[in-house]
Amino acid sequence: MLYRVEGIVIRSMDYGEGNKIITICTENAGKVGVLVRGAKKVKSRHAALTQLFTTAEYVFFRNGTGLGTLNSGEISSSHHVLRQDLILAAYASYACELLDRVLHDEETGSFWFQQLKACLDALEEGKDPGIIINLYEMKILQTAGYGPELLSCISCGKDLSEDDSSVVSPRLGGVLCRSCRHLDPPAMKLSPKSLKLLRLFTRLDLRRLGHVDVKEETKAELKAVMRAFMDMQLGLNLKSQSFLDQMEKYGL
Repeated sequence: MLYRVEGIVIRSMDYGEGNKIITICTENAGKVGVLVRGAKKVKSRHAALTQLFTTAEYVFFRNGTGLGTLNSGEISSSHHVLRQDLILAAYASYACELLDRVLHDEETGSFWFQQLKACLDALEEGKDPGIIINLYEMKILQTAGYGPELLSCISCGKDLSEDDSSVVSPRLGGVLCRSCRHLDPPAMKLSPKSLKLLRLFTRLDLRRLGHVDVKEETKAELKAVMRAFMDMQLGLNLKSQSFLDQMEKYGL
């Protein structure tokens, strides 16, 4: 059967001497694996369609739910700026690998195609990559069923204002009131400003993210808390995350 879909390349790997297999996040067909014959050849007309982060219309043949074979494609956005910048490429790779590893084929679709597209566009437009990725991580957690409880105590259910609680427990999955803090001694302290932003992340669509000016100490808090949630709730070992950690270690 012939398919025509709008998709974003989230994974690309060599296959045989001259071919590649790409995984694309599509708007209406979930995640799809597509064989691109001759993509590694110098004069291949399909080579550009296999580049990470590329958004294009892909036309491919596929029988059932197996691997498709590319027939043709037309690029709408190459996102070459992301591939040329080491830091932006690292963040974009993390966004793609996270989606690929966490969400099953049936969980992807128009919403996640649009969220990933908005994430890559925002990175290319020069918006704060840390804030973009933290918001993206929140959407991933929510979709996977691990969205944190930030409005009421995760233990007793008491409603909390932004000033009532400054402790969040990634292990338990949300904020703790003063009476319940003893349930998780390693719980992380959180400033009211950071808690307010986290609550905003739970409601905000990536497509609506404008230019956000956040102080460095607040960004550091958000990064630490979201990393703790991702590690505790999902427990993934991602190559792209390791690379981001190495960049931070060496001050890049």
